[in-house]
Amino acid sequence: MGLCPTPRDIWAKENEEEGRGVGERLYLDWNATTPLRAEARAAMVAAMDVVGNPSSVHAEGRAAKALMERARAQVAAALGAEGADVVFTSGSTEAAALALAGRGLACAGVEHDAVAAWCDVALPVDPAGRVTVADPGQSALQLANPETGVVQDLPAGLAVSDLTQGFGKLPVAFNWLGCDMGFVSAHKLGGPKGIGALVIRRGLDVAAQLRGGGQEMGRRAGTENLIGIAGLGAAAEAAARDLAQGVWDEVAEIRNILEEALALAENQTIIVGKGGARLPNTTCMIASGWKGETQVMQMDLAGFAVSAGSACSSGKVRPSRVLRAMGYDEEAAMSALRISIGPGVGRDDVLRFAEGWQRQALRRRAKGA
Repeated sequence: MGLCPTPRDIWAKENEEEGRGVGERLYLDWNATTPLRAEARAAMVAAMDVVGNPSSVHAEGRAAKALMERARAQVAAALGAEGADVVFTSGSTEAAALALAGRGLACAGVEHDAVAAWCDVALPVDPAGRVTVADPGQSALQLANPETGVVQDLPAGLAVSDLTQGFGKLPVAFNWLGCDMGFVSAHKLGGPKGIGALVIRRGLDVAAQLRGGGQEMGRRAGTENLIGIAGLGAAAEAAARDLAQGVWDEVAEIRNILEEALALAENQTIIVGKGGARLPNTTCMIASGWKGETQVMQMDLAGFAVSAGSACSSGKVRPSRVLRAMGYDEEAAMSALRISIGPGVGRDDVLRFAEGWQRQALRRRAKGA
């Protein structure tokens, strides 16, 4: 292995140590993070040669500022947020804190931890994962759930919306949503990790969490991550193009093939949210009694990267808070597996996964017999 081992290097070494064979790996965890787009990579490489600080007034600083403002315009256009303020952050978690801190908003048990940590009032969730919002102006609500893929109908006048998982996969425009604020993260749509944005309806303000400089209209101090910002802008523009060209409709077709194959393989498996509005790439399935983290490890050894839920909580052995909020019992909530795909994942790939998962299910059943 070199200085920067690839996932296949790590997997091959582990399999060699255990005496197992090595094949080809398949990445099926796009909701955790996506592969870096070529457009984002190119923009980031170009930004590395931009010397100036965007806050400097000389020519080098103005060049850096121009690159940053181009990316800001790219994000605004891709998100349908022309005329709104786009504030660059380190990602959705920081953007959520900037939007929510000290406001005491209501949110549901299906929200990401980065949102739920700031909310004081619980909103009801039905068995399909849909949330009832009584007072939109005092509520935060996600567009799409990262674990189940369930898509919400966002009410007009919503205070804050987590657009992280839906941005680039669903047709959505901040300006017609009617919410006050929304936030996104680059690495969920083919951009780099460590960069995101909070979008604020023009005329509103937030209390800065990071202070000490006037960057980002006084809302987020600190020299801007120009390389990451360039990658976010390019990724947002490319994602909007893919969406307009129907790329995610094709992804949905592959996701449906996967779910049909899984249903044939194991008819006792529950597909969470099936029949309702979901992200086009997400399958959350429950094989009750078979712990999600065990499935993840077994499928990893078989060459498939999947998740037991949100990447931020997948290392914790506890029932899914999202599934519990939807009414699933503790055993079911401990037994969920999330498969999330993206462009380039084909029919043969998902059928290979379904076959591999079925082999593990049969082995488990045989051991329990």
